[in-house]
Amino acid sequence: MDAFLTDDGAEIFYRDWGTGRPVILSHGWPLHSASWEVPQRRLAEAGHRVIAHDRRGHGRSSQTWHGNDMDTYADDLACLLTTLDLHEVTLVGFSTGGGEVVRYLGRHGSERVRKLVLVSAVPPLMLRTDDNPDGLPVDVFDDLRTAEDDDRSQLYRDLADGPFFGHNRRGDVTQGFRDAFWLQSMACGHRAAYECIAAFSATDFRPDLATVDIPTLVIHGDDDQVVPFDVGGKRSAELIAGAELKVYPGAPHGITQTHHQQLTDDLLEFIDR
Repeated sequence: MDAFLTDDGAEIFYRDWGTGRPVILSHGWPLHSASWEVPQRRLAEAGHRVIAHDRRGHGRSSQTWHGNDMDTYADDLACLLTTLDLHEVTLVGFSTGGGEVVRYLGRHGSERVRKLVLVSAVPPLMLRTDDNPDGLPVDVFDDLRTAEDDDRSQLYRDLADGPFFGHNRRGDVTQGFRDAFWLQSMACGHRAAYECIAAFSATDFRPDLATVDIPTLVIHGDDDQVVPFDVGGKRSAELIAGAELKVYPGAPHGITQTHHQQLTDDLLEFIDR
């Protein structure tokens, strides 16, 4: 198993496949690096070194009591880049992972980074506030926290069978995809999963987006029921200077699985320019 130690001693697992210019894939809540396995394999086969890590508290990484916040996630990512001495990196963040990579750029800059891709990502700010009136009401996230606390196994089944893959509308998402979501989610530590809800929903990434000074691709489905397009991808693309926006018509949140072929093709076209 490949792993490294963070500054506070957490052990972070990662998969390091292929050779070439590096690509880092940051996963969503409450999943881990296996959620990227098909795009990771295809990107590596296309001539890239592709690294996908399990965020602290998730998957095979340490289930730390503290540090379940975006600043720490970003600093762990910085430790990965420095440990492996990576340069000319393309950062790809899905959902919560989009917040992680954007916060990395806000805290650590783009010296090691060549390009940025946000996929169904949580920036700029999911929570409705006085200066973010189009966000989602806090009740949405309070209900999620209650479900996580009461019966998280059932919560993950409900998400997989419903809004995450859009199965409640499409009705064609395989049992395999849905079971894999549940299995990966149950590997996340309970405290990490609970605290990460606040991290992905209430963190304001607008100052981080203002610092982005590298080519950026934003990909989002227009039927995303988890991070609605108007709350996430549309607004991020408007706030990042020169960002390119690709909208997947009728696509749900979990496009790393449901649209992995189209997504990988779009990633390769952007990365290889």
